[in-house]
Amino acid sequence: MTVKEVTEILEDLAPLPYAEGFDNVGLLVGDSTSEVRGILVTLDTMENVIDEAIEKKCNLIVSFHPIIFGGLKKITGKSYVERVVIKAIKNDIAIYSMHTALDNVPNGVNAKICDVLGIKNTKALIPQKGSIKKLTTYVPLKDADAVREAIFNAGAGNIGNYSNCSFNVNGLGSYKARENAKPTLGEIGKTHYEEETQLNVTFSKAHQSKIMKALFATHPYEEVAYEISTLENNDQNLGMGMIGTLDSPMGELDFLKQVKQTMSAGGIRHSKLLGREIRRVAVLGGSGAFAIDAAKAAGADILITADIKYHEFYKAEDKIVIADIGHYESEQFTKNLLVDYLTKKIPNFAIRLSESKTNPIKYL
Repeated sequence: MTVKEVTEILEDLAPLPYAEGFDNVGLLVGDSTSEVRGILVTLDTMENVIDEAIEKKCNLIVSFHPIIFGGLKKITGKSYVERVVIKAIKNDIAIYSMHTALDNVPNGVNAKICDVLGIKNTKALIPQKGSIKKLTTYVPLKDADAVREAIFNAGAGNIGNYSNCSFNVNGLGSYKARENAKPTLGEIGKTHYEEETQLNVTFSKAHQSKIMKALFATHPYEEVAYEISTLENNDQNLGMGMIGTLDSPMGELDFLKQVKQTMSAGGIRHSKLLGREIRRVAVLGGSGAFAIDAAKAAGADILITADIKYHEFYKAEDKIVIADIGHYESEQFTKNLLVDYLTKKIPNFAIRLSESKTNPIKYL
């Protein structure tokens, strides 16, 4: 199995187009055609993780956080990032990062947090904008069924619990083939009129490449007329953070103690307790201050996240409890999620959970 084949399996779980624009995801180091001998799954790729991969004979590291985030102008070994990259290349170890692509999907980072904390009936806290696209194309009547079926198979036409959704309008299309054209129908230099179906489908942006390949492969025309637009509609299962409910309400202090124990947090920094029961819980793994307003608007009693700054706690405004449990602590179960997923998809393959300590924060 090659690196590319493994990453394609990972992208079935977390398609890279779902990553945030600022992020750096995908294959960061290594050759996609290399044969994989073993996979090491980690939250961060540090030097000790490279050493662990060498020891365990793993030549592909699947890392949640990208070791290369900004551009590297020099690779001289002066920074920890450069040293990791150099050591990985020297030892023919590929590094693949998922980061916000895995944050945004419904079975990703935040779903795992909800599962661990017993939060049910979940949906995205901040639905990702621009994730739903619409394709409009024009197909001769006799070819419409074949084209429609091909793009359905590529991922178009899925709306909630329904598949093969489309809207079709029959009409009369026209075109005139120029001198160098090779028209499927009609003659060069003459305006041709053809009974056509206007085919409209919506699709997730993650499937756009496959859908367009299917369209071009099955459409009979030399030049395919089509339009792609971005819709304002939101997929409620796709986006940053999650919000859901507890089976039974809990007191604020009791819930925070449970979170501290379950997430093995060295401590929890939180805003003022409000003397209310906790029933509706919002979570966002990693740095989540940007989700405070969304959590309040969604009626959450508490937001579980990390990296909250001093003044950001004021945003609670006696409407919500903000709890900072630590960046590493909030995302620590992500590597378990990935190991479980890969083990199911690639049974009888060497997939290892990293045992290296990568949390840079210590507690007194």
